[in-house]
Amino acid sequence: MRHRIVVAVTGASGSIYARQLLNKLQAAAAQTDEVALVLTENARTVWETELGTKDYTDLPFKVYTQQDFHAPFASGSGRFDTMIICPCSMGTLGRIATGISNDLITRAADVVLKERRKLICVVRETPYNLMHLRNMVTVTEAGGIICPATPSFYSVPKTLEDVAATVVDRVLDLAGIEQTTFRWGTK
Repeated sequence: MRHRIVVAVTGASGSIYARQLLNKLQAAAAQTDEVALVLTENARTVWETELGTKDYTDLPFKVYTQQDFHAPFASGSGRFDTMIICPCSMGTLGRIATGISNDLITRAADVVLKERRKLICVVRETPYNLMHLRNMVTVTEAGGIICPATPSFYSVPKTLEDVAATVVDRVLDLAGIEQTTFRWGTK
């Protein structure tokens, strides 16, 4: 099955996850019909701060602004099957959990949930407060998937990119993208 995926990048720390996700989706182009991208202004600033580059401008995906409500995934008729918010700020999560669709990211998330499609929120915050936890429960009860940006170490990662890949590879699994990655219990 070929996927139509929306990737939203918010201003939470964790640009390494977004860059790896987008690079791996680019490498998996045979499994997608379309990948659309929304980056907040804060996401651009954080990306430049954390990664020291503006290479988000070099990606082969169509980029939409936060206020472009004419984007195809702003409506259920757009038929995008998956939305990944990576990293997902707690502000974005809170707006999704309370049904506030004040920008393209929150509108698209609302559409994905109402159409019973796949919403994956790669939340990036620590520690969590009670509002964060309740918002995660609300989004989960609405059909979303909360995938915290919490790396694993079973694969004995050697670099920061290897550590980030332990999260991104889980996200890609959740999105239904076939890949070769570390699997517990296999050699």
